[in-house]
Amino acid sequence: MPDTSLPQRILGAVSHAARARPRSAMAVGALGVATSGIFIGLSGAAPATATFFRCALALPLLWPSARGERRREGALSRRQAAVAVTAGALFAADALLWTQAIYEVGAGLTAVLVNAQVVIVPLLALLIDREPIRGAFLVVSPILVAGILLTGGVFETGASGSAPVQGTIHAVLAALCYSGFLYLLRHSGHSGQVVQSYRLALLSAAAVGALWPGVTFTPGWAALGWLTLTAVCGQIGGWLLIALATAQLSSTVSAAMLMLTPIGALVLAAVVLDERPTALQLFGCALILLGTYGAATSGSGQRRITAVVRKRWSAARSADS
Repeated sequence: MPDTSLPQRILGAVSHAARARPRSAMAVGALGVATSGIFIGLSGAAPATATFFRCALALPLLWPSARGERRREGALSRRQAAVAVTAGALFAADALLWTQAIYEVGAGLTAVLVNAQVVIVPLLALLIDREPIRGAFLVVSPILVAGILLTGGVFETGASGSAPVQGTIHAVLAALCYSGFLYLLRHSGHSGQVVQSYRLALLSAAAVGALWPGVTFTPGWAALGWLTLTAVCGQIGGWLLIALATAQLSSTVSAAMLMLTPIGALVLAAVVLDERPTALQLFGCALILLGTYGAATSGSGQRRITAVVRKRWSAARSADS
């Protein structure tokens, strides 16, 4: 007898819509993820506590849909389960480092720094899948490195955040784990058993958070409320949609659309948390976003960007002379 529970019907409709309109689902998912840093910052929870609750609270919402998917498409194989568990462990490491960075460099800037995944994922594809690196990757890599250093406030005093240099280090390490998670998430999506894989990944991440030093299982009602919003908006409205959509899109389009996450996080952090990055940090953000777009866009898109830059540069030189 088919499962007609409300969560099952809702997630079934979401799954169908995400596969039918993957670009729209990717955009909504990226913006959903952008709220995570804001809610975690408002919760004040320790990294391990935030990691545990954001994953654990999302599991009951996923369970009916995962059960229905298992009946329709079968259970995960051992290999698929191993990939999902590994992805969950990487997500937990990413969340732990990223949450720490939020308190050190700010929610908005941390989201931008973690976007260095656009450089790391192609390297993983080269090393594991033997996928050749595009020329754009070599061009934008120095731009991204410069942007990361500027965003982290390495060259200035009074930069946004309580410990901008340490926060940058933690955010870059989080980007390494984040890249591995994205790589495995995309591979899991091709199996068709997305919800089961994602549920197992969250279960693995919650277990890591529960075992990590500093976790508290009684964070208080206010913190629990913000972490519940993180689970609903970030894990269900964000990462589940991305997991469903990413297999339907090329890695280029997926990476480009994930740029909505740092942009949304910067805007939300300024409005909600009153974060005010310095001019150099904002310039670093612009370099990262420009570099990630250059790495993710197609060759024709790059040629259009180059043409616009050359036109503006020529106009500026003409005005000076």
